[in-house]
Amino acid sequence: MEYFCYHRDRSGSGALRDELLEAHWSYMDGYAKEMIARGPTLAADDIEIATGSVHILDLPTPAAARAFAFDEPGYQAGVYRDVMLRRWRNALGRTMWEFPGGPDEGNRYLVFGLGAGPAVDLEVPSGRGELIAYGPLLSDDGTAWLGTVALLRAPDAEAARAVLTPEGYAEIEVHRWQFGGRS
Repeated sequence: MEYFCYHRDRSGSGALRDELLEAHWSYMDGYAKEMIARGPTLAADDIEIATGSVHILDLPTPAAARAFAFDEPGYQAGVYRDVMLRRWRNALGRTMWEFPGGPDEGNRYLVFGLGAGPAVDLEVPSGRGELIAYGPLLSDDGTAWLGTVALLRAPDAEAARAVLTPEGYAEIEVHRWQFGGRS
């Protein structure tokens, strides 16, 4: 079962986040085989400031996904203000490490829309070459569509937002994002 996990930083937790970086990476090393994508979200006006942490993984059970999200060292220490943990389906069938555009070139974004009615954007959009990860957010039992998540390369935030159909969502968020993990 695939899961989307987004730990959103609380205000003023940057120093604590930095202090726990090695513990965070060591924890994530234990999930290396399960990772589909990972990396920090960044402040729109300063890409040196992390605002959250994205992890997309394939884990055997909902309990394993909850343990992953809530045993994470930053969560345990109070770095994050909230956690979004949802079932997800990998519509591209690949990991971020298989993205042909590589980890560094261009602007990268996390885009997610929270659903508001019938499912939309279930098919992979055209321009797939710029998509790093893409798929629907699902209910815990995997039967109901709750939204859509995309990691992609785009010229700017508005171009990234355009990957989703606006009228199909109650809310769409766009965050700067970069490939994560050890250098």
